[in-house]
Amino acid sequence: MASYVWWRLIVVIIASVLIQKRPVFSEPQTNLLGKGCSQYNATNLPDFFRRLNASFVDLRNQLSNQDKRFATTQQAVYAMVECRKYMSRADCVTCYDAAVSLIRTCAGANGARVTYDGCFLRYESNNFYQDTTLPGNAEICGNRTSSQPNALSPVAIQLLNDLSIATPRISGFFAATKREASGVTVYGIAQCAETITESGCQDCLTVAYKNIEGCLPKYAEGRAVDAACFMRFSDRSFFADNMKTDITPFLGGGGSSNKKKTAIIGAVVGGVGLLLIVLAMLLWYRLSRKPKTAERGNILGATELRGPMSFSFKDLKIATKDFNESNKLGEGGFGDVYKGTLKNGNVIAVKKLAMISSRAKADFETEVRLISNVHHRNLIRLLGCSNKGAELLLVYEYMANGSLERYIYGDKRGMLNWKQRFNIIFGTARGLAYLHEQFHVCIIHRDIKSSNILLDDEFQPKIADFGLVRLLPEDQSHLSTKFAGTLGYTAPEYAIHGHLTEKVDVYSFGVVVLEIISGRRSNDMQVEPVTEYLLEHAWKLHEAGTSVKLVDETLDPNEYSEQEVKKVIEIALMCTQSPANLRPSMSEVVVMLLSDRSTDSRTPSRPTIISMDKSKPIDSSITTGSSASNATNTFSDFTGR
Repeated sequence: MASYVWWRLIVVIIASVLIQKRPVFSEPQTNLLGKGCSQYNATNLPDFFRRLNASFVDLRNQLSNQDKRFATTQQAVYAMVECRKYMSRADCVTCYDAAVSLIRTCAGANGARVTYDGCFLRYESNNFYQDTTLPGNAEICGNRTSSQPNALSPVAIQLLNDLSIATPRISGFFAATKREASGVTVYGIAQCAETITESGCQDCLTVAYKNIEGCLPKYAEGRAVDAACFMRFSDRSFFADNMKTDITPFLGGGGSSNKKKTAIIGAVVGGVGLLLIVLAMLLWYRLSRKPKTAERGNILGATELRGPMSFSFKDLKIATKDFNESNKLGEGGFGDVYKGTLKNGNVIAVKKLAMISSRAKADFETEVRLISNVHHRNLIRLLGCSNKGAELLLVYEYMANGSLERYIYGDKRGMLNWKQRFNIIFGTARGLAYLHEQFHVCIIHRDIKSSNILLDDEFQPKIADFGLVRLLPEDQSHLSTKFAGTLGYTAPEYAIHGHLTEKVDVYSFGVVVLEIISGRRSNDMQVEPVTEYLLEHAWKLHEAGTSVKLVDETLDPNEYSEQEVKKVIEIALMCTQSPANLRPSMSEVVVMLLSDRSTDSRTPSRPTIISMDKSKPIDSSITTGSSASNATNTFSDFTGR
């Protein structure tokens, strides 16, 4: 009898150890963070589905049979799955199975992705394994507000900063840790895809860290999701204490001997812990103790990408008071725009399209569906359309705060401080990077300028007019302004030779950045002390080492550092280099804006600056395949000016 009691005591002790050591959440963490489907279907669907199914089987085998938390496969499609490394094998596989079920609702789409708290699944027709911080990146804040925001925020920021530094230096690119201070405890993880480099992981987490900061100090938890990395924090534990990573050796220099020592100690401790867990599990099952079944998240509660809403011409006519002149917001290159109020009280902007090609009319719904599925915080939302009445109409979200040009050199000049200007620059860069690199179809805007950047109620930028060039007649494939002096925002290789790549938008972005910093129009000449256009003036100041003199005089010098302003100006100039292949991509621009590292070791090369008689409009023979229509207000017409 005594031996039986002793035996039961041992079992209870070991079981208690097991309970303490097992993950805090024995569940697959299928809280849905995002889903996306390509709007283009694969060719030869039977063969595509056969290969896609083979990819899903291969990935599952790697997770289940090989006990992996990261796996890739190639069966004519490229596929990748990643589980958080604090998860058990069973929970990882369950999360993966949920992701497969949801991603199959994309039907024959040639690319798709699903992101849960616990795992990430993606497939594409092209190799994406080296993608790092392709935008589409975003913070996703929790629903709980922090009860101690002033205490939690600095602790969380320090923890996240440490994770962004340490994780790229850790084998497997994963770290989970916690930080306690000021009476609060914050838990956090960071993870990168194992197919990218250490520097790629660093770049991705730099962006993620900047994004997730947006959840603080208001929210008690948040995530940052990107193409190749994931970051999360919470004031509640979501992983077991025994899954914590000692990131201290990776925060400083961290010599190799220290790393080896840490690895040896970790291996010994991990081995002992594993033996204890195995023994406890055997005893646990011997006593027929069944583990508690975890509740699964609502994996069917996903919000799928929606197509455009169909509005009746009659409803839009009523909303705009029969397109009354008093409701007219502006006259853009694609048509006039009117403010409208729907029956439910929602305020919208309605564009009556002009200059539409016969091909575009036939493909109107297809093209509008493509544009309406472009979802990004820094891009204006196309809500829907009407093509059943006398006019082709597009319905957009209404931006009452106006266009960027109003706040740079218009009636509201001087209202934006440096922080707001930097956020506008950064947000615009992210929006363009999404159009160029993250959306399933590369969209080149071709008309980036200050009047095409709208500001929301918090002065966050939204790029307008993207994708509409697809609706123009083929002989009017570029929407241009009658530029005087320089060619304004237009890259020289496009204006002169008609060479079109995404680097055309990069050039225009660089010019807009100079406008934001200087408070000057790109094509206005400065009379004193010397007559020259903005871009030429900026290059001369840069070459003289006095680029800070470009800063708008309405800015308070105490609000910015000269070093930061100089860095942003250098990035803008890099964007305007000639030839075009010297310009960075927009995703590289995003990383450079956030990084403390030097922008580039190379000396920027001056662009081709074309000057013309101010009294003469641009010669239409110069703009190959372009329209010389006066579209100065293109999409500033959505701003309620």
